[in-house]
Amino acid sequence: MKPASVFLALALLAAVAPVAQAEEIGCTSTTFRVFGANDKICVYAFDDPRVPGAACHISQARTGGISGSLGLAEDPSRFSIACRQVGPITLPDKLPKEESVFSESTSIFFKNTEVVRLYDRKRNTLVYVAISRKVIEGSPMNAISTVPIQRWEGAR
Repeated sequence: MKPASVFLALALLAAVAPVAQAEEIGCTSTTFRVFGANDKICVYAFDDPRVPGAACHISQARTGGISGSLGLAEDPSRFSIACRQVGPITLPDKLPKEESVFSESTSIFFKNTEVVRLYDRKRNTLVYVAISRKVIEGSPMNAISTVPIQRWEGAR
């Protein structure tokens, strides 16, 4: 498949699927840089756009320096994810077996971190997988978090 075809397919998929907007929780420096911003780890939170009651936090490495400060650096494919049930969960009637729920650009050249939700019907569990994708070639780096769907008692 030609790169242009792959890009078009990804763009169409992104336009159709609901994707969560992340809220930045905070960042912490990991490497001091004399020129430009320090390298850092940033933590973001997002709610699953199609499954109310499920929320995730994802941490991502951010490249600093002059190129990072200008938005030209490619962030490394290093991330971690933790997802939890934060309220009652009622699954939609037609929940896809696999669906992209979060995506954030990590390079000006078509690289992004994406979170895909899978549904394990047998175990009644939502599975969230964080991956790094490029138009031409992805990365084997990934992280996983599961949310067993349980009865929610709520606050007492």
